Amino acid sequence: MHNVQFEPQRGWQFRAWDSLYLSSVEEQHSERQEENKPVAEKVRFEDLDLHPDIEDGLWSMGFETATPIQGQAIPHAVKGKDILGIAQTGTGKTAAFLLPTMDRIMDTPNDGKVKALIVVPTRELAIQIDQAAQGFAYYTGITSLAIYGGGTGKEFAQEKKALTEGADIIIVTPGRMLSHLTLGYVDLSSLEVLILDEADRMLDMGFHQDIMRIAQHCRAERQTLLFSATMPDRMRTLAHDLLNDPVTVQLALSKPAAKVKQGAYIVFDHQKDAVLVDVLKDRNVKSGIVFTSRKRTVGQVVRALRKAGIKCGRMSSDLEQSEREEVMLAFRQQKLPILVATDVVSRGIDIDSIELVVNYDVPPNEEDYVHRIGRTARAERKGEGITLVTPDDMRRFGKIEKLIEKEVPKLEVPASLGATPTYDPKSSGSRGRGGGNRGGSGGRHGGGRRHGGGSGGGRGKGGQGGGKSFRRKGKPGGGGRRGGSGGQSQGS
Repeated sequence: MHNVQFEPQRGWQFRAWDSLYLSSVEEQHSERQEENKPVAEKVRFEDLDLHPDIEDGLWSMGFETATPIQGQAIPHAVKGKDILGIAQTGTGKTAAFLLPTMDRIMDTPNDGKVKALIVVPTRELAIQIDQAAQGFAYYTGITSLAIYGGGTGKEFAQEKKALTEGADIIIVTPGRMLSHLTLGYVDLSSLEVLILDEADRMLDMGFHQDIMRIAQHCRAERQTLLFSATMPDRMRTLAHDLLNDPVTVQLALSKPAAKVKQGAYIVFDHQKDAVLVDVLKDRNVKSGIVFTSRKRTVGQVVRALRKAGIKCGRMSSDLEQSEREEVMLAFRQQKLPILVATDVVSRGIDIDSIELVVNYDVPPNEEDYVHRIGRTARAERKGEGITLVTPDDMRRFGKIEKLIEKEVPKLEVPASLGATPTYDPKSSGSRGRGGGNRGGSGGRHGGGRRHGGGSGGGRGKGGQGGGKSFRRKGKPGGGGRRGGSGGQSQGS
C-alpha cells in the first residue's frame, strides 16, 4: 500500500512509478499562466539553489516555475530559517516545504535515522505527500513513508522498521505517531526538520496536545516549518511555542481561488435532493464532489443520486482504508464522476480536474467553506462552488460571506420545486414563510551528503554503500542537468 519495500543491503527502496503519480503530486500549477502576468514575477526552480538531483525530478515532471508560496518560502527554508506559511489550499504548500527539506537532507550523514517528520491531520493527506515526495526525490535516493492509523499488524511492523532503520522522511498522523512514540523505540535525535501541514485543521480536530507531545520528542536544534490556511488565535499560540525567530510568508488568507464561480440555492430541507440532482444533471459533471457535514447524510445523498441515475461513490471516515483507496482511485480515473464525502477530503485531495464542488450542507465553520470549494479551480483551471442553504443555515452562511468579503450570488431554484425561503443572513433559523427566491448570476555548503560524490555515494542511484556515506554530489560539479564530472547523471 505504501509502494515501498525494505532491502537489508540497500535500505528503503521504491518501485518505479507510472504516470498516475503525476496526478497526485500535490498543489503544482501547470505551465499555463495568465497572459497579462508580468514575466518578472515568475520564479524559476532552477534559480532557487536546489540540488541538481532535485531539479532533475522537477524537470522530469515538467515543473519549471514556482508558485508564489514556493518562491517566497523556499529561499528562507534552504537557509535553515523557521517558516510560518499562511496560504489557502491549492497554492503549492507541499512543494514549498518538501523541496527545501530534501535539499537539507542531502547535507546530512546517511546514518539510518529519520531526518524529517511531517505531521498532517488525515491519512489521505499523508498518502498524498508521500506520493509527492517519491516524485520529487526520484533522482536523490531520499526515501519516505506515510504512517497513519487503520492498517494491519504487518503494516505497523513495517512502520516500526522505517522509524528505527531510517526512512529519511516520515509523514504521520498525530495519533499513529504517538502510538509508536509510546512504545519507546523511535529515535528522533538526528531529526533535521519538523513540519506541520494543515496545522489549523489539526487544532480544529483537537490535536494540540498531541502535536506538543510529538514536538517534545524531536531534536531541539531542528528547523520547524508550520503551514496553515488560516491564522486564528490558537495558531498564533502554536507558532509562538514551536517556532524560533520565524520568517512569515503570507498569501491571501481565507479567500476562495479567484477562478471559482460561487453560487447558492436557498431551499427548504426537503428540496435539497431535487436541487442537487438538477445541478448535477444540468452541468453534466465529469468530476465533482458533494460535501456533507455528517456521515449519515452521505448514504442518504448517494441513494438519492443513484435513484436519479447519477453514478457516484461515497467517502467517509467509517470506511475501511482499502475501501477508501479503491474509491479515491476510481474517482481520480473518472470512473466515478461524483464523490459524496464528509470533510475527511475537504483538505489534501489534489485532483486538478475537479470542476464542481457542492456543499449539500453549509460547513460547520467558515474556514471549511474555503477548504471545500478549494478542491476546484486548481492548477489555473476554472471551477464552480455551489452551496445549498436552508433557513437553519442562513446565519452561518452570512458569516461565510463576511469572511470571504463577498456576497455569494443566489441562484434560481426550479419553479417546479415550489416556494422557497427568503435569504436572511440574520435569521435565527426559524422556517418562516415561503416566498420567491432571489435570482442572480455568478458573479550552505557544509559537509554531509552534499559532498559525498564518487564511490561513497550513499543510497543514491549511482552510489556504492559504506558506513556514513553521503548522497550529495556537491554544487557545482555535481552532475545532473548542470553537468560536471562527479556523481551520476540523470539517466544513471
